Amino acid sequence: MTQDPANNPPQPPHQAYQAYQRQGISSGERTWMIMAHLSAPIAFLISAGSLSFLGPLVIWLIQKDQSPAVRASAAGAFNFNLSFWILYLLGWVVGIVTLTLGFIVVIPFWIVIFLVAAFVHIKGALRAARGETYHYPFQLPVLH
Repeated sequence: MTQDPANNPPQPPHQAYQAYQRQGISSGERTWMIMAHLSAPIAFLISAGSLSFLGPLVIWLIQKDQSPAVRASAAGAFNFNLSFWILYLLGWVVGIVTLTLGFIVVIPFWIVIFLVAAFVHIKGALRAARGETYHYPFQLPVLH
């Protein structure tokens, strides 16, 4: 437990770290972090699922040397979307190779991919709004 110098009740270590982390991230950085998380689903909708990794990649390229928090958010979103993009392509391959029968399995698979991706991007954006970084599950670590 950590003690706040203003004689407030002690906080568990993880809450104290999160409070410190929030104080160290500016509102501009939070905005870029939110954009990194939400640019992927926006790019997904615009490109019909084929370029969801492009938004986080652009933000990573622009902000990678400006803020470690934005860099981590954009890299996580990119890595996650690259992983899911590969799964999306795998669904196309299975669907084409097995023709109609494969699409009976592939379409629910794509729906699950979409729902999982939407959930984690929203979760990441909400954490970014609080000034926290979010570690994506299921990611291939390409960008750091």
